Amino acid sequence: MKLNQLSPAPGSNREVKRIGRGHGSGQGKTAGKGHKGQKARSGRGFRAGFEGGQMPLQRRVPKRGFNNIFAEKCATVNVAALRCFKDGAVVDAEALKKAGIVKNIENGVKLLGNGKLDKKLTVKVTAYSASAKEKIEAAGGKAEVI
Repeated sequence: MKLNQLSPAPGSNREVKRIGRGHGSGQGKTAGKGHKGQKARSGRGFRAGFEGGQMPLQRRVPKRGFNNIFAEKCATVNVAALRCFKDGAVVDAEALKKAGIVKNIENGVKLLGNGKLDKKLTVKVTAYSASAKEKIEAAGGKAEVI
């Protein structure tokens, strides 16, 4: 086989559609745009979410509450999730991630007080709820803030 004998696979290369080049092109008169209307005009283009002048969906749907864009989101963990650690273990953000309790540590970890704890653990996280701190200390462990 020689370079001059190479050709593309059949059907892989198509003829370019030459729009607006008269009747002989097969795309004559309206150039494939149909008759009149907004889509037939030159320079047409709509922004994302445009519904032809109708009130768009993102403005029709009621908005609720307030979203603080400056809020620092902490990963939350309940006291009940700490049962998987051995007695006397040191629990920090990396240990929680390794155990599969927390997926991603954004701005730290906050421990919440849902559940029971019966193991003596040293917990080092960003923040605690009051009930979580009480439960850790009642079980004989330490609650340290990083």
